This record gives sequence, structure tokens and C-alpha cells, in this order.
Amino acid sequence: MISIRAMPPLVLTQWAVAAVWLYEGLWCKLLSGVPSQVDVVKSVPLFSPQLATWLLRVIGVVECGLALWVVSARQPFLAAAAQTALLVGMNTGGLIWARRVIPDPAGMVVKNIAFLVLAWVVAAQAGMSHAAG
Repeated sequence: MISIRAMPPLVLTQWAVAAVWLYEGLWCKLLSGVPSQVDVVKSVPLFSPQLATWLLRVIGVVECGLALWVVSARQPFLAAAAQTALLVGMNTGGLIWARRVIPDPAGMVVKNIAFLVLAWVVAAQAGMSHAAG
């Protein structure tokens, strides 16, 4: 069994997860750094182009909030569950309505599974850190 001391420091894993959420939320959505993301949201039949643009911005704010939550280490298991719910929901919606807009749907799923594993590792590390402290 691997000792917790063999793991990277909590601050490193937290910032790795937070950096992904900041990139996705701030750069991709709020600053429109990846314009194709609005096309994914516009693919949902119920959304007008204006609603899709507004919703993308809301998602960007939520993703930035997740970055702050991860770094705060407060309720780490709830944070990991929220990240999981958001990604599963967004990936499911993307695969249902926007598969033609997503360049590599299978790659998106594989990368997000790996990312969620890291998010749960952070939760476990933070939980153990709080229990020990």
C-alpha cells in the first residue's frame, strides 16, 4: 500500500483541479476564449441563442466558483460530488445534443473521467488532512 507521503502535496493537487476549472470557466466561457463552447449550448433544442449565451456565462461563473471551493478545502467530498454532477450533466447533454459540434466526444469523456479521479483524490487528501489536523 502506498503511504500518503508518496502523494503529491494537497496544495499541488488542489491547484491542478482548480486550474482546470478556472481555465474552463474564466477563459473558455466568460472571456469567450473557446467560441465553440457556445455552439455546444446552442445545440440544446430548448435554448434560444440568447439564452444559450447567458447560460454559458452562468456555467462559467459556476466553474470559477468550483475552483475557489476546491482550493478552500471546505467540504471536499461535497465539492467532488458537485464537480462530478456538473461534468456528468454537461457531458451527457453534450453527447445527446452537440455530438456533431464536439471535435472528439470519446476523448472528452476519457479526459473528464481522469479529471474526476483527480478531483476525488483531492477530496480524499483534504479529508485526511482535516482528520489528521
